[in-house]
Amino acid sequence: MIDSGSLLVALMIFFARVCDVSLGTLRHAMIIRRKRLIAVVIAFVEALIWVYAVSRVLAGISGTITALAFASGFAAGTFVGMTLEGLFKIGEQVVRVFSPQGRNLAEELRLKGYRVTVFEGSGRDGQVSLLFIQVKRRETGRVLSLARSIDPSCYVVVDDVQAIHSTGAVRK
Repeated sequence: MIDSGSLLVALMIFFARVCDVSLGTLRHAMIIRRKRLIAVVIAFVEALIWVYAVSRVLAGISGTITALAFASGFAAGTFVGMTLEGLFKIGEQVVRVFSPQGRNLAEELRLKGYRVTVFEGSGRDGQVSLLFIQVKRRETGRVLSLARSIDPSCYVVVDDVQAIHSTGAVRK
């Protein structure tokens, strides 16, 4: 039988794990995006929470409920962390659009303030333009919508940007 004290400890462990694993997921995203200071601060808080959760589990190691709370919190924390990272949309992305209507699309994107580089090529079905558009992650959906409104059959690839190097000589 589970008493209220054990249930309370199990809930505290569960929520501590949700928090520390969510932070771990965000920390990994910050490391990938080279946001060092943010990653270090998150790591510190994550470690504090983890130490608390592990100490509670070890103190009550004989109880199955604490082990289940620990594992369930880990799983739920993974989901929560992925969801939060998707909501924050931190970082840059490159949107590559392949379209026979690339010139028109490039003009529209430039009118909206996006920087676009166009390459001409030959695809399976003839001439095609390849557009490179670097955007903040939160802008990606707008670029995709505009591309699809001009050419519903365009082919789009989106990549996360790891690092950006510029001499400052790029014109707007």
